[in-house]
Amino acid sequence: MAWEALTTATVSVAIGEIGDKTQLLTLVLAARFPRALPIIAGIVVATLANHALAVALGVYGAQWLTPENLRWVLGLSFLGLAAWALIPDRLDADEVKLWETAFIATVIAFFIAEIGDKTQVATALLGAKFSDAPVQVVLGSTIGMVMANAPAIWLGERLLKRVPMRLVRWGAAGLFAAFGFVMLVFGLPAF
Repeated sequence: MAWEALTTATVSVAIGEIGDKTQLLTLVLAARFPRALPIIAGIVVATLANHALAVALGVYGAQWLTPENLRWVLGLSFLGLAAWALIPDRLDADEVKLWETAFIATVIAFFIAEIGDKTQVATALLGAKFSDAPVQVVLGSTIGMVMANAPAIWLGERLLKRVPMRLVRWGAAGLFAAFGFVMLVFGLPAF
């Protein structure tokens, strides 16, 4: 059962993540920060934390988190991400600071973007289904997330060579603002 939980979570999340908003976020992060490793590390940490929470909610129930509460938390979080995307980095060239900034930015943005996402919901449902193997579900969903987002990092690095960072920043802000607006006005979308 543990192997089945691991493989089911890996495949489900990897497929569910294709074309997802967190893949767009990964693309933007890769365009903004020049190194892939801190972004991948941030995705791993954010996904482990977010999906561990999802599995716990799936196993124990989420009666306190109503769809209406989730809608407001997510909508306002995306509007915050939109504003944050417009702020240019003002760092010196110190490699350690840049690594830390990329890692922290990825963890925060990815954790927030993954709240209520279809892969988080899928992970919660898998946690309920495989309640005897929660660790394997979290690990599998994290592996699937990295498998789906690693190619977006490669694309983001190449995007920056062709598109001005200002345009990437405004594009990201527009996407996040649109996600936040849609969530606040229309409820949770199925993306």
